[in-house]
Amino acid sequence: MKILIVCSLNSGSVAPFILEQVESLQSSGAEIDYFYIKHKGLFGYLGERKSFLIRIKSFQPKLIHAHYGLSGLLANLQFSIPVVTTFHGSDINDPRIYPFSLLASKLSFHSIFVSERNRQKVGISNKQSFLPCGVNTDLFQPIEKDFARRELGLELSVKYVLFAGAFQNPVKNAKLAQAAVELLPNVILLELKGYTREQVVLLMNAVDAVLMTSLTEGSPQFIKEAMACNCPIVSVPVGDVSEIVQGVLGCRIATYDAFELSNQLQIVLQAGKRTEGRLRIFQLGLDATTISGKVLAVYRTLILNRMDTIID
Repeated sequence: MKILIVCSLNSGSVAPFILEQVESLQSSGAEIDYFYIKHKGLFGYLGERKSFLIRIKSFQPKLIHAHYGLSGLLANLQFSIPVVTTFHGSDINDPRIYPFSLLASKLSFHSIFVSERNRQKVGISNKQSFLPCGVNTDLFQPIEKDFARRELGLELSVKYVLFAGAFQNPVKNAKLAQAAVELLPNVILLELKGYTREQVVLLMNAVDAVLMTSLTEGSPQFIKEAMACNCPIVSVPVGDVSEIVQGVLGCRIATYDAFELSNQLQIVLQAGKRTEGRLRIFQLGLDATTISGKVLAVYRTLILNRMDTIID
């Protein structure tokens, strides 16, 4: 089964959750290659069409899997190969991009939504799936806290909270997180920026809690990865976070209020306990192996349906 992945490289690298899903698919026997989009904006994406058609001719895939709405729009500027498009959240939640994502969804043979809310926003149809990205539980797993802190050069006696992204990203809403942490004595808020994946694993095991205050999300990998490390979580009710952390002691949901977030953080920090989030990830089937199996099932169904259509 030859699959061509269409995704953005305009930030300098491919999103880790895309790479990890592809690795899991490859381990299941799929033959996969990439077409990288190196320009930004609608016209930057559409300007890749000629190169994209050349790549299709050389690789001859059975199916194309595009990640994000604009990639899906580009992928559908050909009619010979069926397209699956995964919508990750920002492509639905950003009003500037939403119309193009909606068009990509209508053109695609199948659409995958990582958030049920976003799927409902587009309009549910029989050529869609709700399928969050899975977590690499071989990489993201519990590690002894003091060891993780020594590896990162962090103080053993300090309370650390890890923020869910870069401070300058407006969607991540860092000002609210900073205001909440400033209300707590002797607590340091760490920015998630510039770390390798292996270092992120260490961070999630080194900190006392993670904090998410985003304005919009789909199905944030940050939360699922923290759960795979049994890290306590405090978050606003964004994306599917409330559903994922439901019933897990040490994971708390708060409103977009600095005082309430601070109170919830204080409860978690005073408890000083790790969670059973990892167990929840497996219970929900959000590990990479389970998710990749479901993605492969989508591929096989589409390819078979495509063959039946050609025969008819």
